[in-house]
Amino acid sequence: MSFNPSERTRVKRLPERGVYDTDMIHSVLDEAPICHIGFVADHGPVVIPTIHARVDDTLYLHGSPASAMLRSTPGEQVCITVTILDGLVVARSAFHHSMNYRSVVIFGEPRIVDDPAERMIALEAITNHVIPGRWDESRLPNDKEDRGTKLLAVKLDEASMKMRSGPPGDDDEDMDLDIWAGVVPLTLTAGEPLSAPDLKPGIPVPPSVQNYGV
Repeated sequence: MSFNPSERTRVKRLPERGVYDTDMIHSVLDEAPICHIGFVADHGPVVIPTIHARVDDTLYLHGSPASAMLRSTPGEQVCITVTILDGLVVARSAFHHSMNYRSVVIFGEPRIVDDPAERMIALEAITNHVIPGRWDESRLPNDKEDRGTKLLAVKLDEASMKMRSGPPGDDDEDMDLDIWAGVVPLTLTAGEPLSAPDLKPGIPVPPSVQNYGV
């Protein structure tokens, strides 16, 4: 399946890099740890990073009820972007230096998530998006914490992806230059878990943390 590109989501510059395949777009949303949401607040345009999670064809966002994003966006159009940086493209010429990346752009109108059952689905998805499997290891939100969390849902109806991969694209006349060219791969890697200083003795690192990034 694929998204039907709209005038807003159709890739116009370097259209050969445009991707509209649903599974590929979903995979980027699932892999990226954060997204950025752009909206117009009372004082002007704003872009804010936040944690997200996808459940089927819905993207969930969360924050404090006092957040400008969550106060301003319900019923208004927003733009959400996600980018995964896969490598630095090092060319012979300065002009052709680039990056390998996968980037998704979403347009939509967020709605507030009020239904208790949907809220728990969204909160579980967001928790597990940060650390897969962590929801089942954690104390679940109490009433106070639930009231202190606002959730937005954006339907994934209008989205597209742009990506670059592969080596640098140097000009033919530069190929004989004695200048190194290639790609520096980049990945997000997890370090050794650091226990909280006030953790009770004898509590082992849980599977969700041990398995993160494996």
